[in-house]
Amino acid sequence: MADWNTRLEVKLGDKTITPISNFSPTFNVPHTVVHSLEADSTGYVRQPFTVTFTMTVPAVAEAVADLTELAVNGTEFSVSVAEKTGDDWAFKSLKFARCVVTSATPSNITIDGVPQANFSCMALTVSVEE
Repeated sequence: MADWNTRLEVKLGDKTITPISNFSPTFNVPHTVVHSLEADSTGYVRQPFTVTFTMTVPAVAEAVADLTELAVNGTEFSVSVAEKTGDDWAFKSLKFARCVVTSATPSNITIDGVPQANFSCMALTVSVEE
């Protein structure tokens, strides 16, 4: 097992989102089991897959304004997650294309700490570079 010495970066188009607190993708690939009168579990039917992700970005980042504008206008965008330094990650990059923001939630403004903005998004196309 390798010692994790890799830094990942998230890009919105060609611009690196920095700082970024969290990026959480979810790949949903549902299947339905097919049964028959003669036997159980004779096969399965693959349902359409969906890809969603959430990003948490400190409100001091320029990307918050960019993502908010994309959300308000309903504009499609692309996001990629790639190795910035190191080589411990299983992928060279994950690319999410034809993305849209489905909800944007700014955090409360407090006396201490930086406000965070949470963006929930979906992607119509995903590609993996190994």
